[in-house]
Amino acid sequence: MALIIKKSRLPGAGKGLFTSKNLRKDSKIIEHRGEIIGYNEYRKRARNEKDHYLFYLRRDLCIDAMYTPQYKARYANDAAGITRIKGVCNNSDYIIFGDKCFIVASRNIKAGEEIFVNYTKPYWDFMRKRINKKKMTETKTKNHSRSYKVELKPTK
Repeated sequence: MALIIKKSRLPGAGKGLFTSKNLRKDSKIIEHRGEIIGYNEYRKRARNEKDHYLFYLRRDLCIDAMYTPQYKARYANDAAGITRIKGVCNNSDYIIFGDKCFIVASRNIKAGEEIFVNYTKPYWDFMRKRINKKKMTETKTKNHSRSYKVELKPTK
């Protein structure tokens, strides 16, 4: 399968995964690979906000592609995420086969198209909550770090 990494069509998404060949519906596009970790490590990384490439298969088997940029599946973005383009929709899903996870085409995909995979609603609900929490923290910090102008009256 000829997959190419280049700038995503989604604003602010960074790199994206594109196909150079036509793909048929239900075809396995690529395996989502990375470091294999357990659930406790998964939770630890999520708490430290190092969870952008984590995938939960089951309690004792999670995949983290953060430190494995050689695995191309990590570059597939979600068209239904934070930044959207009208008329651009997901064209694939994550499907688990035993101990492996694959990106599978949910419709026919034409050569040159970007691969968009569904990260799921719970993922985006969590990310929106995190973004809102950060905004609140930044606002509080900004409000507490205001400098106040103090006028000194001359003494007589």
